Amino acid sequence: MNPVLKPVVLAAALALLAAPVMAQPAAAAPVKAAAAQAGTTAATVAKHYANLVQASYDDTLASTLNLQKAVQALIDAPSDEALKAARKAWIDAREFYGQTEAFRFYGGPIDDKNGPEGRINAWPMDESYVDYVKDSPNAGIINNRKVTISKKQLSSLNERNGEENIATGWHAIEFLLWGQDLSTTGPGERSFEDFVDGKKPNADRRRQYLKVVTELLVDDLRFLTKAWAPTAGSYRAKFERGGMESVRKMFVGLGSLSRGELAGERLEVALASQDQEDEHSCFSDNTHRDVVNNAKGIQNVWLGQYKRADGTTLAGPSLRDLVAEKNPALAERTSKQIAASVAAAEGIQAPFDREIVGAKDAPGRLRVQKTIDSLVQQSKDLVESANAAGITKLTLVKP
Repeated sequence: MNPVLKPVVLAAALALLAAPVMAQPAAAAPVKAAAAQAGTTAATVAKHYANLVQASYDDTLASTLNLQKAVQALIDAPSDEALKAARKAWIDAREFYGQTEAFRFYGGPIDDKNGPEGRINAWPMDESYVDYVKDSPNAGIINNRKVTISKKQLSSLNERNGEENIATGWHAIEFLLWGQDLSTTGPGERSFEDFVDGKKPNADRRRQYLKVVTELLVDDLRFLTKAWAPTAGSYRAKFERGGMESVRKMFVGLGSLSRGELAGERLEVALASQDQEDEHSCFSDNTHRDVVNNAKGIQNVWLGQYKRADGTTLAGPSLRDLVAEKNPALAERTSKQIAASVAAAEGIQAPFDREIVGAKDAPGRLRVQKTIDSLVQQSKDLVESANAAGITKLTLVKP
């Protein structure tokens, strides 16, 4: 989702984030706070964060290029096997992208006034804006042959006349690969024949749409990797010189994703509505992994650690280290709470649209609520940690 950001300052943030403190779950193994790295400074933390961001976007781009290859194979020779391969490539790439959402919410390259975030990951999506849906076989851009399918045109149509008019990004691709999710037990079941001439009307335009929207996603991810590249004129260069202002941005990203976006927009809204349309990756039933990867992204930044696609781990000076120099006990408590959130997120079962339904004490709803409670608590801990690090004003995204 691409919600309007509502700023609150640190003094109000603790009240905003107030919620019953969640007991530490037995399943969440405590994370031992490492001794603060010698000479940890705002500058060294910002520099390592830039390395981590670059590595995360590089892995996301590489996995999305694999998706593009699988999509091209599907377009060239539609088959059930090719469609399944493209779906797997989409899921694999989402594992990396989900972790990058911790780099949002502070006006960085992805979501400043010209940033591509809304084009990359906007949701929820009105499926009928793009293609046919049940009971409306002629709906969507694909079935309107008067509309040109090009990167420029689809970009201009994205979120036009309504934030659910999603024409591009992860979820447009997801819808084209899976179709509507009309099942209570599994994901969408679009047939590969939707891409075969003579089997489904406008199959040629469906193939073209899938090709173009995937190219656009790759283009936008290339833009982000370039912005964080270690070159003199990049956003990264400015960020590394930012000192405590850059550290403040890091805390803003983590606190806002924790409370306003993940706990609020992505979990509380769905839990309250019990509506499949409010889940993040509703066509593929991959929402449970979206939640885990968002939680891991927060943990990556806090600990200054990121496990790369090749299995190596990038590690260096972190927010935890910076806070530990001022308040070791707080750094330890925050690390434990973030670990608890990851563990709670991993406890959410698929499909997510079944987890959110039922009575208040239904097992699935309790698992989702447990994750919300942990994220709310960790956001309070992050605000307190920012204060300990010397940041007296912290603008977060309200749920």
